[in-house]
Amino acid sequence: MASRQQPRRTARVLALLSLSQIRVKSDQLEDLEINDLILAAIRTLTIEVENTLETAADELNRSNDKIFKSETRTSDVTSARTMLKDAIALTQKAINRVGTIVEIPEFIQVSRETEVKQYAIDLISCIRNNKEEIDLLIDGLMTDWTVNRLTQIDANILRLAVAEMKFFQQDHKIAINEAVEIAKQYSDDDGYRFINGVLRKVSNKLLEN
Repeated sequence: MASRQQPRRTARVLALLSLSQIRVKSDQLEDLEINDLILAAIRTLTIEVENTLETAADELNRSNDKIFKSETRTSDVTSARTMLKDAIALTQKAINRVGTIVEIPEFIQVSRETEVKQYAIDLISCIRNNKEEIDLLIDGLMTDWTVNRLTQIDANILRLAVAEMKFFQQDHKIAINEAVEIAKQYSDDDGYRFINGVLRKVSNKLLEN
C-alpha cells in the first residue's frame, strides 16, 4: 500500500493527522521539518488508539459484569454478547491504527519528501488562516448539525477537501474522491458516506458562485 501512495495523498494524510498537534504560529509553519509533521501525526494516532482501547476495555468490563451475574437473564446474555462484539471491533480498530502508525515513516520515505512536506504545510496553513470561512461554508450545508460537533478526524477531512476546492482550485471530483478514500481509512464505518454527501453539497455551492 505504501509504495502506491501518491505524494499529494500522502501530504493530505499527513496534514490531516498533524493538524491538531502542530502548535507553532502560522508564520513559523515553513520552518517545520518533515519529522515534525510525522511526530505530530503519530501523536494523533496514538491518542486515538489509547481512547479506542479504553472504550473497548469498558465494554469488556460491562460484558463481564452481565455474564457473571448470579442470576443471568437471557436479555443480559444478549446484551453482553453485543458489548463483547463491540469490544472486539474496537480492539481491531486500535490494532489497525497501530499498523498505520508503523506505516507513516515508510510511506513518507517512498514519496517525494519535499513535495509532501510543502503541500502538507500549505494545507495546514490554509485551514488555519481560513478556518472560520471554511467552517461557515460547511455549517451552512448541514441540517441541524455543525462542523464543531463532528469528530475531529471527520471535521478535518471536510476542511481539507473544502480548502482544496475553494483555495487551491483543485478539481472538485478529485478533492471529494481523495477525501472519501482517506475517510474510509481514518473515519468511522459510515463516516465516508456522510463526508461524501457534505462535500458534494459544498461543490454544488461553490460552482453556483
